Amino acid sequence: MDAAGAIDVAAIRSRQVLLVVSNRLPIVLETAPEPRGERKHALVARPGSGGLVSALLPVLRHRGGTWVGWAGLPTEDGQEREVAQAQEQASGEFGFALQGLPLSGAEVRDYYEGFSNRVLWPLFHDLPERCCFDPAYFEAYVGVNERFAEAILACGSADLTWIHDYQLIGVAAALRARGVLSRLGFFLHIPFPPPDLYLRLPWRFQILRMLLAHDLVGFRTLPDRSNFIACVRRLLPEVKLLGRGHLVAADRIDSGSASAPPGAQARIGVFPISIDDAGYVKRAQTAVVRDLAQRLRGNFPPDRQLILDVDRLDYTKGIPERPRAFDLLLSQHPALIRRVTLIQVMVPSREDIAEYASLKAEVDRLVSQINGRYTAPGDWVPVQYVYRALAHDELIAWYRCCQIALITPLKDGMNLVAKEFCARSVDEDAVLILSEFAGAETQLHGGALIVNRHGIGSVAAALYRAVRMPLDERRSRMRRLRRQVASGDVSWWVNAFLRAAIAKDLSDFPRTDDYVPTDAAGYSTV
Repeated sequence: MDAAGAIDVAAIRSRQVLLVVSNRLPIVLETAPEPRGERKHALVARPGSGGLVSALLPVLRHRGGTWVGWAGLPTEDGQEREVAQAQEQASGEFGFALQGLPLSGAEVRDYYEGFSNRVLWPLFHDLPERCCFDPAYFEAYVGVNERFAEAILACGSADLTWIHDYQLIGVAAALRARGVLSRLGFFLHIPFPPPDLYLRLPWRFQILRMLLAHDLVGFRTLPDRSNFIACVRRLLPEVKLLGRGHLVAADRIDSGSASAPPGAQARIGVFPISIDDAGYVKRAQTAVVRDLAQRLRGNFPPDRQLILDVDRLDYTKGIPERPRAFDLLLSQHPALIRRVTLIQVMVPSREDIAEYASLKAEVDRLVSQINGRYTAPGDWVPVQYVYRALAHDELIAWYRCCQIALITPLKDGMNLVAKEFCARSVDEDAVLILSEFAGAETQLHGGALIVNRHGIGSVAAALYRAVRMPLDERRSRMRRLRRQVASGDVSWWVNAFLRAAIAKDLSDFPRTDDYVPTDAAGYSTV
């Protein structure tokens, strides 16, 4: 801020080194009552959540740059001015600029809810039966990606334009068509399907060509990259692929055109995304979190083991199978009755969509059945059910006071919750149970109990083993997990991507001390 307290957004933009592009800005807009009891409401911005926000906010703070994305409200709401003001305020608080892109209700319906989440999301998560291949969806998807390209052009130059995730696969192709020669990187935060699944996509050629318009395409795991390369080999045999190591090179699909010099290549690599490990460890050790964890733990007897199941409401997460596995555990081992409690935390998501509402109803029914079957007089309820978003400190406190984390998605690109649980388990008296279909399994298999989450018996057996695991084995495994997470934290992830994309790392982008942002909980995020 300047001497008068005003936010100098122009100064933030002048420090631009990275231009980050994602479907959503890293903020959530909420209405707040105007002073003096007026009926008019203003919009205020608070930090958003999710893996991408958690990973990149620590990187952009104090280094300048711009984040381009949708603010989350359709333009028909008539709040364009309020949205712009909230974004500018957040720019000053974050220390980098936010460039919002307005979307109409029709665009949200067809581009976001349609092609992104009724085509790419289920197909890439091995659930093709949930796809709806409406041609109008793809048309809207291309149109919105072109609008993102125009918004990027309006931001000016940057060392790297870093585009994120499945909603924006077509942005680079739109930029190349507009003559852009600068470095464009892309990172896919969800899995990439094998050829037999990918071939079901009617626009399979277009999507591959869009991806190959980037200078660097990043995947979370080696199997994802292998699936992509296999699809390129099968569908685009004219594309030459070179290399077998960390980076594989492919002829850029627009090479030789007006928007790319002859011989241009797209490099394809694996960059396992991670978390701000040091920041999470530091916060987990604060008095605020420690006291909250003690209060939560105080609601249970000292010898009760707590199993944490926390996830966003989504059909890819395999949520109903977890209470089923817990039910099986109790039926097979009645001696554990009153000795274990499942903390079932489900964060609301897309509640207006029928299949999500049906999923919630199924979980509600399962929890009710289990509690009705086993609840005993006194202080034992088998499943403590929480259906709401948790505040940041509350989530960390649950991580600290629960001995077991049950993370068993049907399919997940990485699953940063697994890494967060490890980072915040500072007492190391904890066990991670992880699905072999989570991307994090490739890094955490050495210390976690890995399960085939399609078999409820396998999950129940892992729960039993975790409950009975000796303390020395718990600590040995958790130390191994914590070392793995710490050695491959968010800075490592960003540095690996930057080195591959532009031969630079974060040390080439010096920090400034103009801003000291705070997060929603009010503590410093530096």
